[in-house]
Amino acid sequence: MPVGYLWTVGVVAVGTLCALAPVRRPRPLAELSFRLGLVVGELPFLALAWLALWTAVAFTQGDVDAPAGRAAVALAALTAAGLVLVIRRGLRGRAVIDDALAEGLGADWRAATAPGVTPGGKGRLARTLLWPFPHRPRDVVRVADLPYGPAGRRQRLDVYHHRARPSGAPVLIHLHGGGYRGGRKNSQSLPLLHRFARRGWVCVSADYRLRPEVRHPEHLIDAKRVIAWVREHGHAYGADPATLFVAGSSAGAHLAALAALTPGAPALQPGFETADTSVTAVIALNGYYGPYFGQGPESSPSAHITADAPPFLLVHGDRDTVVPVTAARRFAADLRDASVATVVYAELPGAQHAFDLFHSPRFEAVVDGAEAFAHWVIASPGPRRVRRPPCWRRTGRPAGSPSPAAPP
Repeated sequence: MPVGYLWTVGVVAVGTLCALAPVRRPRPLAELSFRLGLVVGELPFLALAWLALWTAVAFTQGDVDAPAGRAAVALAALTAAGLVLVIRRGLRGRAVIDDALAEGLGADWRAATAPGVTPGGKGRLARTLLWPFPHRPRDVVRVADLPYGPAGRRQRLDVYHHRARPSGAPVLIHLHGGGYRGGRKNSQSLPLLHRFARRGWVCVSADYRLRPEVRHPEHLIDAKRVIAWVREHGHAYGADPATLFVAGSSAGAHLAALAALTPGAPALQPGFETADTSVTAVIALNGYYGPYFGQGPESSPSAHITADAPPFLLVHGDRDTVVPVTAARRFAADLRDASVATVVYAELPGAQHAFDLFHSPRFEAVVDGAEAFAHWVIASPGPRRVRRPPCWRRTGRPAGSPSPAAPP
């Protein structure tokens, strides 16, 4: 019996099934499904190549002559068909992002972006197929572990800038996810940070204090400290923090949204009350937007939305089992109901939570969209909003749709 081949096919088959139809209950099985489905869902080309390689080895060694071997080949063929469907869903992400930009910014959004913003550079297809794992480009410098507060290693940040060190650069701050219980800088959305740094931005990836040592609003105070630090020290790295975007993943998106919607609030800036903590726009990926671990509604970003909220780009996966997509739809609808600024919302077909970890075709399309959104915001003279009919499907709020009670 070809045990090794059976094991390989079985693992890839389970991962493919989890990518196509992720398990949501019970929680331990859902967690395993999430991890297996995420890897296969974002790296289906590698999974397909791995499957083809071991199938060729099995044929070469005669392992398929036995009934078990033939069954394994049949399962491999079925899995390959599933991987093709996963790939097709991932490639649809670009059209979805383009449609969302057109709906959010207007049909002429491309004319307002800098020439050559998309695509993301030569050799991208080869990189996403052969080595989709994040790696810092040679023309990007990382200045690591700069302290922005007195609390030690959880109040440190990394600065990314182009080796040419341009002056007057706009700023992108990224806050990691991890349910406020874990996570670290220099681990998430690295393709986004590297791309913006290569384009001449100054990018910051920051840690913040975690549960159970602290709770809300201490995380938010840390995020505002990062913004204040950039405004005070960013010029040393070529930044002009007059243009400052804040981004986040999962719980980091919750934190980024809260920071953007509470600029200059003295109670959230102890010891630096006069610091300017306003932001130009927000990029939120697979975000959680509900209340913080059972605290009141004031711990939710929706509670702080006003007419002068900054522009938002919200991107969520329609297969997200950690933060259901209905919560992202609800937050997008809340923003549209109250804010006069632009709100771009996109649902990625087939995407799980944490889709921002790899140089996958799907996330490359998201990074392209984020770059176009950023250039559009910078080029726009002020808040602009493209009105849509109430039946617009991406921000419809299903009646009675549930919302998680705590960050994932």
